[in-house]
Parts: sequence; C-alpha cells; structure tokens
Amino acid sequence: MIRFLVDAQLPRKLSRWLKERGYDAIHTLELPEKNRSRDWQINLLSIEERRVVVSKDNDFLESLLISEKPYKLLLVNTGNITNRQLMGIFENHLDLIVQSLEAYRLVEITEEKLIVHE
Repeated sequence: MIRFLVDAQLPRKLSRWLKERGYDAIHTLELPEKNRSRDWQINLLSIEERRVVVSKDNDFLESLLISEKPYKLLLVNTGNITNRQLMGIFENHLDLIVQSLEAYRLVEITEEKLIVHE
C-alpha cells in the first residue's frame, strides 16, 4: 500500500483525508522538526519508510532527478489554488494517483491532468 509524507506547503487536512481513506499518511507537522524539517530529513524518512513525498517544492523534483531521493514524489503543480480546490483534485483523482505511484517514481498533478514521468 502507498504511504504518504505530505510536505509543509500543503495543508495538514490532506494527510488527514488520506488517513480517512485508509492510507498511512503523515504531515511534516508530525515530524520532530515539524514544518522546519529540512529536505534531506524528509528524503531520508521517505526512503527509510518507503513514503511518497507529496509536495509543491521543485527542490524535491531536482533531488529525485539528480540523486534519486526521495523514494517517490507526487509533485503538486497547481499554482495558487484554494485548499478546497486542492482537496477536490485529490478526491477526483485519488485512484489514478495511487495506481500511477504504484508503477512510477514521479507523478505530477495539475489542475487539469495527471502526468506520469517515466
């Protein structure tokens, strides 16, 4: 089963929502350094616990492409939208997100589509 680690730029509500749907999900607010957790700490936890980092931060994309860290990445590339709009995107596409993450290391979600990077 996919395990998630939701980064600081995304609402804690997202990790709670994923938990309600039966997924193992944590938010950076639950880590010892909370939202001050450094990217390397998030990457390390992601690899140790095989968690998909869910983030808007392109630094994780660069890290994945250069050093293959984190374990997997769901890059949220929606620009500035409301939390309600963000949650709607996840509600409408969760099954496809999970299926894509089971097969690929890098998945990107925009307001309009899901992009799988092979």
